[in-house]
Amino acid sequence: MVKHNNIIPNIHCKKKYCESSRGPLKVKLGLNQATRKKARRVKRAAKAAKIAPAPMERLRPVVHCPTQKYSAKIRLGKGFTLEELKAVKVNPSYAQTIGIAIDWRRRNKSEESLTVNVARLEEYLKKLVVLKKGDAAPPQLKGIVQPIVKPTPAIEMQEVTAEMKAFEAVSTIRTAAKENKVAGLRIAVINRKKNE
Repeated sequence: MVKHNNIIPNIHCKKKYCESSRGPLKVKLGLNQATRKKARRVKRAAKAAKIAPAPMERLRPVVHCPTQKYSAKIRLGKGFTLEELKAVKVNPSYAQTIGIAIDWRRRNKSEESLTVNVARLEEYLKKLVVLKKGDAAPPQLKGIVQPIVKPTPAIEMQEVTAEMKAFEAVSTIRTAAKENKVAGLRIAVINRKKNE
């Protein structure tokens, strides 16, 4: 018997790592990972050769991430809206044939996002080369079509002045917070005095 006030050992040794006369294998083993990896690579290469010289990836719009926490970040979206395609005078059915992704559900809620994505489409259409039968094909584009170029912020150097040193940031913030807290009460008191 186990000494001291410990938990009673009750380990569940019921997994079967090998097939036996009692039954089949219960634990799924991933021994085919390398084979599947190679199969995926070969499949990707076959798909690229089939659609060549068209790029593997489609052109995607720039969108803002959802929720307030991540809304400042931008990323590539699922596809362009019908409004954005209409602005560059491209039919949705034709857009799909020239490598432009379309999202039928997305809506433009701001003028800024519409302008950015329309400019993105116009740039793509300028560079687009539509080949006819028998034309010499250019090399196939690999990777993301028109990746997002994020600007690197420049560091601004400043001299620290005596006025900056004298400024008390913490006490200023505290005072402003207190003033903001009692602002509504003060307005209510002033309105009550006016009515009397």
